Amino acid sequence: MSDVSIAAVGDNCIDRYLALKRSTVGGNAVNVGVHLARFGRSVSYYGAVGSDPDGERVLACLRANGVDTGHARIVDGSTTAYTDIAVDDDGERLIAFEDFGACAGYRPAAEEIDRLRACRHVHIGWLDDGGALKDALAAAGVSVSQDLSVSMAPDHRRSDGLAIAFISAGPSIVEGERLLAEALAGGAGTAVVTCGAMGSLAADGTTTARAGILPIDVVDTLGAGDTFIAGFIHARLDGQPLQRCLEAGRDAAAPTCLHLGGFPQQPANLA
Repeated sequence: MSDVSIAAVGDNCIDRYLALKRSTVGGNAVNVGVHLARFGRSVSYYGAVGSDPDGERVLACLRANGVDTGHARIVDGSTTAYTDIAVDDDGERLIAFEDFGACAGYRPAAEEIDRLRACRHVHIGWLDDGGALKDALAAAGVSVSQDLSVSMAPDHRRSDGLAIAFISAGPSIVEGERLLAEALAGGAGTAVVTCGAMGSLAADGTTTARAGILPIDVVDTLGAGDTFIAGFIHARLDGQPLQRCLEAGRDAAAPTCLHLGGFPQQPANLA
């Protein structure tokens, strides 16, 4: 396995399961970074946490999973982001409330952007910078991926400059194909759309692939999409064909649905 660096940039949060009175560490950038590190990749996290116990928890969890936190920023006087997870009448989990805390307004500093330009690959999660980091890295020829379904407006759905654009859709292949074509037309080198129970689609302008899901007894789907992203990136960096990349994402995501949170960890009790 090559030891060249990968960076995960953007959001972190404490996911609070209100009905269960439990919480886990999460966030798109954190989940993707942790899983890439668990695959054996050299990963650094760039983002901001508050100067509170939750911030300490996020950073400790990243370090425990092999992610370098030397570029994480602790914002004095700010709180760490959190997301309240509720359950609807059909038993489906939904986001009841989000507080972006220290993540809001976070931007990598100029010297950090210089370091990111030296990375083999950079994944961007939720980052409210209007696409500035993506544009700077793409202009420098860096391989960049982003989950466009969690990005902040006006960057939402803007796929230009991305080596890999990830998008979440509903359980509709027709809608998935539309979003796939939209992302490619917008400038993405490769577009990947997850369609829930209908599986996933990917295209790179030459090849199109589709994969189904694995039948499992789902405990929690939170973070499964992020795990899929990490699995896909890992396979793509190894030079795997598009079909195998989708299968790698699928195979990585399935175990995440068997536990609370976006990666294996000990949930904490909510007060």
